[in-house]
Amino acid sequence: MPTPKRRLGDRGEQAATTYLEQCGYTIVTRNWRCRYGEIDLVVRDGDQIVFVEVRTRRDHYALETITAPKQQRLIALAYQYLLDHQLPPTTLWRIDVVALTVSSGRFVVCDHVMSAVGE
Repeated sequence: MPTPKRRLGDRGEQAATTYLEQCGYTIVTRNWRCRYGEIDLVVRDGDQIVFVEVRTRRDHYALETITAPKQQRLIALAYQYLLDHQLPPTTLWRIDVVALTVSSGRFVVCDHVMSAVGE
């Protein structure tokens, strides 16, 4: 039985997936895991691979939860995904963040920050 926090995260990931599809992105995979952790969504934006971190929080600004250690972990995850999928070094990629804040049971803020994390 998922915890309330996990259910909230799952709802946020589904909302982010729907939003990204409506924006024309193609979903490649959800919840890709490796030894460094998990990438919430891997999507395509034209010929570019986009690694998406989805942050969903109640009653405070979700974007503020992307700390420096989390950013470094996301970069390591992106490189591991490229390596595991044997993608050429010339592959275009970026890391986006979709941040959702929930208040009174509704998503009230949705920020999509493109290229939010970089080296």
